[in-house]
Amino acid sequence: MKIEVVKSTAPRPLANYSEAIVAGPLIFAAGQLASDFKTGVPAQAHRHPSFPFYGSDIKLQTRYVLENLKKTFAAAGSSLDHVFKAQVFLADLANFYAFDEVWKEYFNTPPARTTVGTTGLLVKDTLVEIDLIGLLPGKGIKKEVIRSSAPRPLAHYNEGFRVGDFVFAAGQIASDYKTGVPTNAMRAANFPFYGSDIKLQTRYILENLKQTFAAAGSSLENVFKAQVFLTDLANFHAFDEVWKVYFKTPPARTTIGTTGLLVRDTLVEIDLIGYVPGRKTRCNAVKSDAPQPLANYTEAFVVNGYVFAAGQLASDFKTGVPDHARRHSSFPYYGSDIKLQTRFVLENLKKTFAAAGSSLERAVKAQVFLTDLNNFNAFDEVWKEYFRVPPPRTTIGTTGLLVEDALVEIDLIGVADD
Repeated sequence: MKIEVVKSTAPRPLANYSEAIVAGPLIFAAGQLASDFKTGVPAQAHRHPSFPFYGSDIKLQTRYVLENLKKTFAAAGSSLDHVFKAQVFLADLANFYAFDEVWKEYFNTPPARTTVGTTGLLVKDTLVEIDLIGLLPGKGIKKEVIRSSAPRPLAHYNEGFRVGDFVFAAGQIASDYKTGVPTNAMRAANFPFYGSDIKLQTRYILENLKQTFAAAGSSLENVFKAQVFLTDLANFHAFDEVWKVYFKTPPARTTIGTTGLLVRDTLVEIDLIGYVPGRKTRCNAVKSDAPQPLANYTEAFVVNGYVFAAGQLASDFKTGVPDHARRHSSFPYYGSDIKLQTRFVLENLKKTFAAAGSSLERAVKAQVFLTDLNNFNAFDEVWKEYFRVPPPRTTIGTTGLLVEDALVEIDLIGVADD
């Protein structure tokens, strides 16, 4: 599959990533935030200091980002009208409503969207990062809105899209969008020691996602990629117990901590990608000699020429973070934990992509989750060693990862070699 790097007149990032890549009929854009990468947040993206009660920083930043993403998609030969999947990372969820007011100005048919809180973004005073996937028109691939009987969201997004043989669902949380978390997704107030909120919420979400995928002509059996955002990682084990009930062949999965979700008392948001089974659909699980996870997910899948890898972190899944991915305790001032961990993860992802019939040179999209954004510069120094043509990348702060002392999780999409 041919891949092409996209360059527009939008501000060029300081770090080592591409603005966007076209791979086959799909466009993968880097996460964008409100920066000119020269001064920080530029004057037109924040309120004037002499007029602090006029305007809205989040609205100005959202508009600035979406105007730049318009340039990105135009340079790729497309437009925001062809976007079908979005992820939005907010530094403060209290900004969501104003953000969504601007969002609806830009999308007549809004993409499936996942919106979560983040501990921080890479430019001071930025409030939002927007990550988009879209379609290149004229390739004979259609995008169709999915509507099932699952609860309809209050905000401006669609439940999901069928794009050719792929199904991209919006992130779902345990809400009926009428009362908040419905009674069948929480323990009864009079029986606080019976049941489990996280199990009830996970089951509620997956039952609704079953409806989404059925409406697309598919099922959860055909899901190959998942991202899970937990407000408390202590809930992970109970979540995973429910997860394994729903997936005989578990999807490649990335699981990170988030500062919050958009409905009060919700504990988890689940974001899924799958396919519609058919004669032309090819979906193969990937297994390399990289460390195999303890939890219920698959290392990667190759689906119709695309490689979807699980998020990887620096663990051997036996001891935790292994010795060669951390500084020696007797030499604390030699080496760098984040560099060692980044290298460990990327070496394992090399194995994953090789087993998929590809390589890191064929990566078309990256998401990076850091427990401390102060580690970013050292992380990026290692990153540039591995990517001659760096993929579009989204980098955000997370409240935590699933292995103690892990500092970074890396999630990659690529294409298989022709």
